[in-house]
Amino acid sequence: MSFITSLSGLKAAQTDLATVSNNIANSSSTGFKKSKATFGDLFASAPTQSTKSVAGQGVRLTGIVQQFTQGSLNSTDRTLDLAIAGDGFFIVEGSSPRQAQSFTRNGNFFVNVNREVVDNIGNRVQMLPVDANGRVTSTAAADLYDFVLPQNDPADPNAVLSNITISDEGVVSATFSNGTQTRIGAVAMASFAAAEGLRPIGDAHWQSTGVSGTPLINQAGNGPLGTVRSGTLEAANIDLTEELVSLIAAQRNFQANAQALETANTLTQTIVNLQT
Repeated sequence: MSFITSLSGLKAAQTDLATVSNNIANSSSTGFKKSKATFGDLFASAPTQSTKSVAGQGVRLTGIVQQFTQGSLNSTDRTLDLAIAGDGFFIVEGSSPRQAQSFTRNGNFFVNVNREVVDNIGNRVQMLPVDANGRVTSTAAADLYDFVLPQNDPADPNAVLSNITISDEGVVSATFSNGTQTRIGAVAMASFAAAEGLRPIGDAHWQSTGVSGTPLINQAGNGPLGTVRSGTLEAANIDLTEELVSLIAAQRNFQANAQALETANTLTQTIVNLQT
C-alpha cells in the first residue's frame, strides 16, 4: 500500500511542478492568468471497519483552477492596445467556416489588410451597435459585428480617416480629415457567473462551458465588466517570487515522496531477504 500512496504523491507533486512551471513560463504573456493545482486526500474503509485503524490511501488531483485576478496595467501609447480594469473579457470571433467565438483579456489588437481589427492570432474583435450619442442599442449576441475601421467618411468619400479614440466605456469614435466624427460602435464585453469554469484554449483565450455559464454581453462600465483602458495592456497576474517559492515547495514534496517510495522498497527487500 505504501508504494501506491507514495506513487500518488509523486504524481501530485509532478502536476504541481508542471502547473507552477507553466505560470513562470508565461510571466511575460499579455493577459495570461495563473493556475493553481488543488488536491484532496484518498480514504476508503468498510462500514464495519474502524477508521481509527485505517491509514489514508494517498492523494488525488481535484482540479487545476485558473485565477482571474487583475494583472498590472502597462502603458503602450497605442490606441488599439486595450486593457480591462475589471472582470470582463473581450469577445472575438475566428475565421470561416467555424467562426468560433472565444474570449480574451489580451487586448493587443491590430488592423489586417481588410481593415478589420484582430487580436494576436487573427480573431476578429466584436462590436455592439450604438446610436449617434454612443449609447448601445442592443446587447443581443445576434447583433454583434466585426470591428472594421472605415477608410473614408460615409458622407464624404474624399475625407479619409484621421484618427480613432476609444472611451472608457469602449465606444469607438472615428475622426475624418474634414473634421467630422462618427461613432463606429462599442467594443463588446462579456462576463460569466463562474469564470473559473472557462475552458482555456491557449494564447490567453477561453471558451464558455456549461460550468462557466453563458456569456453576459454588454459594453464596458456595466456591472462587473469594468472599464476599457486605451493605450494600455494587462500583464500576466504572476508574482515571480510567489511562484518560485511554490516551485521549491513542490520540488521538496516530490523529493519527500520519492524518499518514501525508496524506504518502502528497502523494507520490502529486507522482508524478502529474511524469508530466504
